[in-house]
Amino acid sequence: MPDLSAARSPPRFEAGPMLAPLPPASRYILRGGPAVRAAAEQAVGVGIPAEACRAVTREGRAALWLGPDEWLLIAPAAQGASLAGQLATALAGLPHSLVDVGHRQSGCELRGPLAATLLSAGCPLDLDERAFPVGMCTRTVLAKAEMVLWRTADEVFRIEVARSFVTYVAEFLAEAERTSTPDRGMEPRPQLETFS
Repeated sequence: MPDLSAARSPPRFEAGPMLAPLPPASRYILRGGPAVRAAAEQAVGVGIPAEACRAVTREGRAALWLGPDEWLLIAPAAQGASLAGQLATALAGLPHSLVDVGHRQSGCELRGPLAATLLSAGCPLDLDERAFPVGMCTRTVLAKAEMVLWRTADEVFRIEVARSFVTYVAEFLAEAERTSTPDRGMEPRPQLETFS
């Protein structure tokens, strides 16, 4: 089967001052037991978290805990093939599942003092920094869209969402921003931008 990854175009979305697309990335879902986690750490070059709902980063790569035996691995797009090869070699002979999900997900960053407030318009989690601190990540929803939410800094969240929901999520957050900031009112929407 031919590799069509270069032929796909990133989804377009309405960017706002608080929402920005992230650069293209390679994404893998890894599933397996403790031996798989240990072997993958060596291959990926970043710790694979054992603690629930935590993310670990190093040199542009990240590992996010999604379940007791499941992690989302993220790396720059240019490192995707080498990462897959390193993982295949390290995990050979171990019962595991490694699935490339880079084609199905896109990433964006929501930042600013109202970021948690905007997310709270459609996300049922308590996003106060005491309940959802920097480095925490989880699967959740934003209105009707499933997403992986990761707090990367005090006022910064990374959102990983299915490509088919990119426009929906961007429009939802744009509407939340318009209604949460009275001084903005109903000003014109910005031009469409690409979303990795």
